[in-house]
Amino acid sequence: MGTLIALFLVALLLGGMIFFAAVMAPLVFTRLPADQAGTFIRQVFPVYYVYVAALSAAASIALAAGHRLDAALMALCAASTVWLRQGLMPMINQRSDAMRAGDTSAKKGFDAMHRLSVVINFAQILAAGFVLARFAI
Repeated sequence: MGTLIALFLVALLLGGMIFFAAVMAPLVFTRLPADQAGTFIRQVFPVYYVYVAALSAAASIALAAGHRLDAALMALCAASTVWLRQGLMPMINQRSDAMRAGDTSAKKGFDAMHRLSVVINFAQILAAGFVLARFAI
């Protein structure tokens, strides 16, 4: 039963992450004016990160008994998401605010941190996909 629960949790995780990256974010930035898009995304990301962290943590627990590698990958996803939400996201927002206020030096830091968040999110998607694919083997 734990494996079936884990399968559903990882499928929900991967589906939600792919939907957000492939549909939600591009749609927001193509349909809303830039200032509104930024404000809206800033409100969505904390919720997205809670979703990713909660499902990753729950999947890790469900996988812990018999699938240690998969459980560890999901735990790593959960931990990195908490860091993204509580650590990196506030710094990105701070740089974004500074750029809006006219601080041109903030752009370099914003770009680097944003790129890091994208790379970590992509790695999390790959990890969830890897775990999900192992169910098919």
